[in-house]
Amino acid sequence: MYKEATHVPSKSPEYWPRVGACGWSRQSLPAILSTARSESAQQTALGPDALDALARMGKTLSAKQFSFQSRTFRAYAGPNGELLHIAHTTKTIYSRPDRLSVSVTGDDGSIKILYDGKVLVLYAEEAKQYVSLPVTGGIDKALDLLEERTGTDYPLADLLSDDPEKAVASGITSGGKVGISTIDGVRCNHFFFLQGSDDLDLELWLEDNERALPRRFVATYRSLPGRPIFIAELSNWDFSIQAPDSDFVFQPPAGGTQVELKASATATTPK
Repeated sequence: MYKEATHVPSKSPEYWPRVGACGWSRQSLPAILSTARSESAQQTALGPDALDALARMGKTLSAKQFSFQSRTFRAYAGPNGELLHIAHTTKTIYSRPDRLSVSVTGDDGSIKILYDGKVLVLYAEEAKQYVSLPVTGGIDKALDLLEERTGTDYPLADLLSDDPEKAVASGITSGGKVGISTIDGVRCNHFFFLQGSDDLDLELWLEDNERALPRRFVATYRSLPGRPIFIAELSNWDFSIQAPDSDFVFQPPAGGTQVELKASATATTPK
């Protein structure tokens, strides 16, 4: 689950690019919510305030297009087993159902992820190297392939799901509202959930309004050494964008080099 941090992209096509792999694991955000419970069991275990807020969040995130920014902090094991942390700042632009633009700046470098519905590109800015992978079938398949072939993951994938409410809530066994907080001047409801199968505590802050946008995630891994945490702060939500399809198409920069990845024995291109 926790990958070794790599601060400089490997020049070997077999391993490139590992940039962002440590702080960018989809296991970080409740893939964190991986084992689903039945819908009736969730409704029994979750408080009514939580169910209502998650439903409003899901409705808001079902919009055709939106963008947001995030700051994430994640723990990983150092060379001597010590618990270290890595940070990333990200801007995400999403156009339903299969357009994605992600710009990441972090402790281990800067990358861009672009998906136009046909081709997925991962570009390491400092190295001026990029990988291009053909994939159709939507965001979920594209991000799965990105992880399988390059080790670079997107931790907030549940928010881009076809059903954001179900994706965020799946695997939660119990929980409810625990308080009120103010984040960047916005009143938010603070929820606490248990994810039993992964022995995970999840805290979620949703705006206290009709949109119920997520403003903060904190995941605590109870059974892992040191009880490491993953934190995501979300801001600058914008639902008025009208991003053209060209914004999701990669244009190789001057001096950019395409890297051919070796075939993976386990990875398959989604159909």
